[in-house]
Amino acid sequence: MYLQENIVNRLNLYSLKVAVAESLTGGLLVAALVDVPGASAVLQGGIVAYQNTLKHRLLGVDSELLATSGAVNEEVAEQMALGVRERLAEGTLVNTIGISTTGVAGPDWQDEQPPGTVFIGLATQAGTQVFEHAFSGDRQEIREAAVQAALEHLRDHLDI
Repeated sequence: MYLQENIVNRLNLYSLKVAVAESLTGGLLVAALVDVPGASAVLQGGIVAYQNTLKHRLLGVDSELLATSGAVNEEVAEQMALGVRERLAEGTLVNTIGISTTGVAGPDWQDEQPPGTVFIGLATQAGTQVFEHAFSGDRQEIREAAVQAALEHLRDHLDI
């Protein structure tokens, strides 16, 4: 909980907001932020787009990219973060950070990627970054590790 509190406090300090796009984490990242009292001041909201059609329709992820490469890759994570940032920002984009999660929770491979493969996208006024991870464990452990990693990347970005 300390990590989320730290993030909410820093977002408040820097007058920033965060918007979340989730696939494999299925809402766990937004829930982790909502656990912090006062999160409503900095959390714009979240979009859980588990199906590729929703990634395209709600987040603007390129449908050809999804058809040819699938949802588990760096470009999709980047487009998800950019899409949620644009769609959930209130007013100017300058103060909004978009963060996304996509990957394979398992037990089966997906898009030629093994279970535990996770991409986290971060879109800010300064540009975009994508972080690739290889986690181990069962479905729940991989999803929880993805949430933890996303929170850590967000915190690291806020350590400006």
